[in-house]
Amino acid sequence: MSAAPSPRVRPAAFPANWVARGALLALVLYTVYATSILAITWERFAKGLDNGARFLGRMFPPNMAADKLALIADGMVESIQIAILATFFGVLLSLPLGLMAARNLAPGWLSWSARALIAVLRSFHPVIVAILFVKSVGFGALAGVLALIISSMGFVSKLFAEIVEEMNPKQVEAVRATGASFFNVLIMAVAPQVMARFIGLSVYQLDSNLRNSTMVGIVGGGGIGAALFTAYQRFDYDVVLTILIIIIAIIMLMELVSARVRRVFQ
Repeated sequence: MSAAPSPRVRPAAFPANWVARGALLALVLYTVYATSILAITWERFAKGLDNGARFLGRMFPPNMAADKLALIADGMVESIQIAILATFFGVLLSLPLGLMAARNLAPGWLSWSARALIAVLRSFHPVIVAILFVKSVGFGALAGVLALIISSMGFVSKLFAEIVEEMNPKQVEAVRATGASFFNVLIMAVAPQVMARFIGLSVYQLDSNLRNSTMVGIVGGGGIGAALFTAYQRFDYDVVLTILIIIIAIIMLMELVSARVRRVFQ
């Protein structure tokens, strides 16, 4: 008489991923450890809320005096000029750098060299770069423009290289098969596929530079950030609120303009 067959064991519908669970547990434990050594306590947080409420109370109502608005307008115009100049030159320099970093167009040694340069450009926050340029060329808009050019090159060239690598290679091969030069390949095969996304990326970078121009101004890079920092130092919190409201309004307006531009070129 034959033995009864053993019951068939079905695999679990959702098998346990012990590696992911272990990593999550390690993250939780490290979060608890980091919180303990950084002196992050609920008492400090509650005290901060109380201090923040008093600070906000001193900001209202915003100061709309004519002399203050004139000063703020000058700083805001300078910030817009810094953002436009930095975006123009940053995008202009990012175009060849991104093409050199694209692994489907450039040889390996050139691609990896360009990517190493992009990594260096992306390593530092614009505020840190602005401090270096302030020490080099002095206070003013030039330091802010140079800092934001470096920031724009690190961001735009990296994403542009990825856009080029994602394009359809068949069009490039077809143009190359005609015996076209490298520059003709760029104009006839690469540009039609990537130009719309590149323009959208450039408009987004202009929006980003407008925000960053405020930060670089705080460390001496010109623009509205200098007026904002001066108002903080003088405890003119009503002027600070006025500057913040104007910055928010300009950023929202720029967001609408950039969205419209991206729709036009899509």
